[in-house]
Amino acid sequence: MTTERHSDECGCRRVAEVMARLRAPDGCPWDRRQTHQSLVPYLIEETYETVDAIEHGEPAALKEELGDLALQIAFHAQLASEVGAFTLDDVFQACADKLVRRHPHVFDPDAQRASTPEEVADRWEEQKRRERGDRPAPTLLDGAPKGLPALAKAHHVQRRAARVGFDWARDEDVLAKIDEEIGELREAMHGPDRSRVAHELGDLLFTVVNLARRLEVDAEAALRGGIARFASRFAHMERAAGRSLADRAPEELDRLWEAAKAAEEAAPGSDAPAR
Repeated sequence: MTTERHSDECGCRRVAEVMARLRAPDGCPWDRRQTHQSLVPYLIEETYETVDAIEHGEPAALKEELGDLALQIAFHAQLASEVGAFTLDDVFQACADKLVRRHPHVFDPDAQRASTPEEVADRWEEQKRRERGDRPAPTLLDGAPKGLPALAKAHHVQRRAARVGFDWARDEDVLAKIDEEIGELREAMHGPDRSRVAHELGDLLFTVVNLARRLEVDAEAALRGGIARFASRFAHMERAAGRSLADRAPEELDRLWEAAKAAEEAAPGSDAPAR
């Protein structure tokens, strides 16, 4: 079998060979049917599963999920190689070339050294502008993928705006802005124009992400953590109730919720703040 593993074989080359075999005329019917477009949901799913493994801090799980993510890269590269566009090796060679090109402070002995992450980020953007050559440069806020989750995209555009000094002076100013946005949302909720509610809610969420960015908190990760805590507490409520929650009075639901929070805070190793 040509795909048998050898100790001196490059893992990247082996993956490419396995993918080519799967896509061969006598290969796997499912793999042969796939296209770049049909694989998009799997690419997104594997990306989020990798994020989950990182957040759980489990090296074995992370290794597995990184492998699944690498499979998606190899699959797309195989599809491209079949029409003569590029190969998996081309992908990694281009990646290595870009890393060297955009880190002259590391690889070019004649380049000026970079002493802070901010300097590195500025030089990265400058190198990107040079690589575009004569092509029209996008605005400062361009560059975020269209499919990026909204919280992450908000962080992206806010970070770029902050690079040119368009930022809040103090964290307390952002908190004051959040209070202002809540007031505007409350006013919209009592008004006749329902479209304004979505408008003001969007402004509030955008400002909350601004605070997260300034506090160096990943808003996406923070929200996922909040969702996980809610799900855990709700499951505790269901177990404690012993039957459906649908017929419970609001007061009893509140009692079950407070009990779930107390159990979470009392659990060994819990970092849940007391509320």
